Amino acid sequence: MGGELWAATAVLAWAGLTAWSLRPRPAPGAIAEAATLVVHASQTGSAEALAEETATALSATGLSVQRLGLSQLTPELLAKAERLFLIAATTGEGDAPDEATGFLRRLMPTPPDLSHLQVGVLALGDSSYGHYCGFGRALDSWLARAGATALFDRVEVDRLDPGALAHWRHQLTAVTGATFARETRSRPHRPWRLERRAHLNPGSPGRPVYRLRLRPIGDMPDWRAGDVAEVELPEAVAGQPGQLRDYSIATVPADRAMDLIIRETVRPDGTPGLASTWLLDRCRIGETVPLRIRPNRTFHGPDATGPLILIGNGTGLGGLVAHLSERARAAKPGPAWLVFGERTAAHDALLDQRLQGWLASGVLTRLDRAFSRDKGGARYVQDILQAEADTVRDWVERGATIMVCGSLKGMAPAVHAALRDILDEDRLLDLREAGRYRRDVY
Repeated sequence: MGGELWAATAVLAWAGLTAWSLRPRPAPGAIAEAATLVVHASQTGSAEALAEETATALSATGLSVQRLGLSQLTPELLAKAERLFLIAATTGEGDAPDEATGFLRRLMPTPPDLSHLQVGVLALGDSSYGHYCGFGRALDSWLARAGATALFDRVEVDRLDPGALAHWRHQLTAVTGATFARETRSRPHRPWRLERRAHLNPGSPGRPVYRLRLRPIGDMPDWRAGDVAEVELPEAVAGQPGQLRDYSIATVPADRAMDLIIRETVRPDGTPGLASTWLLDRCRIGETVPLRIRPNRTFHGPDATGPLILIGNGTGLGGLVAHLSERARAAKPGPAWLVFGERTAAHDALLDQRLQGWLASGVLTRLDRAFSRDKGGARYVQDILQAEADTVRDWVERGATIMVCGSLKGMAPAVHAALRDILDEDRLLDLREAGRYRRDVY
């Protein structure tokens, strides 16, 4: 089966399983009609940031431009539009980002007539996965089947490759006259000093996990729990400029530092990962790390007074504890339940002292951990959820938001399957579309 056909088929088949919207459905008439639509399907904020940049550049030419998320797209908006610029991320093996659910449920199965529409597609992906840019390719095929006219060939970007992004901007300039500043980043990378590096799991059967503590050179910037630290690798390390790596931030500005939880990585060919080797070994304490903070609105937390179920494994704990740190500053934080998985209780109870402190203070209501390598047989986070199915249903009925952070392979689909069994598929889709089931998986 060809790549684009596979991607389109896979997206439709998985629409009810692995893709969902993280924003409530907009009220009728809430989005203004415009001749030019800039639409994003974002997982970690990159597609949304590029859409914002694109909309700004197009608006400066005098065009009537509206920027919106893919699930906010309606047949009425498409019918009135003349041009559509679509920026779509792919997560995992060809899957749609979380914020695409409404589109997948309402529009993708029955495409409207788009023969009047001119389109340009930017597909973001990671070539280390088998179905590279699968969702972007599927959307491109969907537009073609609906009769839309391509303004230029689909642009595919591997891990935010600067050259491919420059090509996208060049194409936009050619067809619209829009101009982009030479330095297009609205938040440039700033130097952060590496203050501390602590080994969190000595003796673990898994690869080493470290907590890095960084402080900015200058004022402390603002961010929210769920946002992403984008690290730029030195050219001497990466072999070329502009290589970026994303990490979940494990603290909030009130902590007066940025913590990152990073595991040593090894490539499939056995060579060490460039970023982890530099950050965990070669970068010395006191040296600086070029870093910028990228908003990741799809993983921002709900109101701090509401119940929260946090589920994750491995270094995903970093993205979860930031939410607990944020809630610790709230006047009356709601109940929070953390379900976390690692290898062994003796060596992999990551950040245990901090978690126990939150339990004692009431910031964390309940803590359940699963250790897969301990005696008694493998136990994973999905096993805890299944065993506590009645409790999960009770928390959800009381308004809980479910947030999942950690590995895309293994943990995330297993947790999804467990939640689907516990809550049923329609209920889970409703939670996703209402923004009460959010993921940051990688």
